[in-house]
Amino acid sequence: MSNSYVVGLDQGGTAVNATVLASDGTFLVGELIETPSRVTEGPDAALAALTTALDGVLEAVGLDRSAVSAVGLDTPGPASAEGRFSSRGSTNFGHDGWRNYDIRGGLAQHVGLPVTYTNDGNAAALYAHQVHFGTRAPRTSSMSAIVGTGLGGGLVQNGQIISGAAGMAGEVGHVHVPTVGLLEPDQPLPSCNCGFTGDAESIASLTGIRRNLLPYWLGRFPGHPLADLDIAEAAKQLRDYAERGDELASAVFRQQAKAIGALFTIVANVTDPHAFFLGGGVVEAGSAFRDWFLDEVRDATRLRDEQQAIVEFALVPDRDMAGARGAALAALAAGGAADAGKADGSASELVLGEASDARSSGGRSESAATSR
Repeated sequence: MSNSYVVGLDQGGTAVNATVLASDGTFLVGELIETPSRVTEGPDAALAALTTALDGVLEAVGLDRSAVSAVGLDTPGPASAEGRFSSRGSTNFGHDGWRNYDIRGGLAQHVGLPVTYTNDGNAAALYAHQVHFGTRAPRTSSMSAIVGTGLGGGLVQNGQIISGAAGMAGEVGHVHVPTVGLLEPDQPLPSCNCGFTGDAESIASLTGIRRNLLPYWLGRFPGHPLADLDIAEAAKQLRDYAERGDELASAVFRQQAKAIGALFTIVANVTDPHAFFLGGGVVEAGSAFRDWFLDEVRDATRLRDEQQAIVEFALVPDRDMAGARGAALAALAAGGAADAGKADGSASELVLGEASDARSSGGRSESAATSR
């Protein structure tokens, strides 16, 4: 069997999401395949978890490692373009072993395959851009914000990720946003795991809810049912309350939307993109809540009249699968598969094929060109 497949692994703070991409641009996995990431146990445990995810997704589609030419890996940052975490480690992995750790090299050695590294926000941003714009991808630009444990994102210009000199461009969660008009007058300035105060992630993330927003708003709503829960569990349940129209939960998510809108406003004045994409757990909800939240973000984004006529706002497609799919696209673009496109890091140069030879646990495959 020829080595004509790449595996995409999206390593998050709690789970690894995995997919398989054929060299013709067909995704063999049409549903979420997720396993524990074990990142808080340190690099050794996390590498074992990534290997389990790799073998598990291959088994699900009826392949073995001999069919794989490369692995596309994405993780939260900050990390270099080569996959070495910063001296402070990964913000949301919570283990000192990640400081200066080379996750790309570590995984390559562990599985015996070439590994391409992409920041998780960049991976989702690349996938969103490619799917949304299709053949227009090489001529357009976009910015994505991915709300999860932290706040990731990515900047795409002419179909290519902007990685920066040290590979740390697009760390949009750690951009400081104006808090006047965003926070209540008596609300403490929010702090981030990275050491900053008042950055976007300190507000627009699950960690921001747990650490900053929810403790304040529970004080404004004495007797609320969430006050009886551990704060971490209460933060996880907050979205369910928001979907039911709960006043406290709506206030928290409205602040998150304002923070993302402030972030988009900053980016609009720096890169002037064609589109803003919103993804992550905050859109893993019912359509009514998703639409409300996206409208709140749009209303909080200040654009000039000329931009208003052009700019689009949309959700990142395929939700939790977007990171793994973007990582796989990046690996394919880098020359990971037998007949990959140009190895210049531009996934938009690939000719993505229609769905064919579907072999997934659900019996369906999807083309990146047509998947929604």
